[in-house]
Amino acid sequence: MHSKQTVKYICEQYPSGNCYYFKQEMITSDSWDDITSLQWGRKRPITKKTFEKRKREGFRTVETYIQQEPAVVLPFRKLP
Repeated sequence: MHSKQTVKYICEQYPSGNCYYFKQEMITSDSWDDITSLQWGRKRPITKKTFEKRKREGFRTVETYIQQEPAVVLPFRKLP
């Protein structure tokens, strides 16, 4: 279990209205005393319920709005 200083909970909201929730933990490649070895680990999916619970408990939360252009659909020639 990580402390409030070594974990953050992320909500990514897209123009479609979809929200995706993640947990990200701080990891080290050497020791916790060596600040240069600290980095954020991979984002792990969590539920909305977990995100809201941790937000109420005072954990660090980040809410971002992802503005992306729609994907470009490439037409392919139909083969005979």
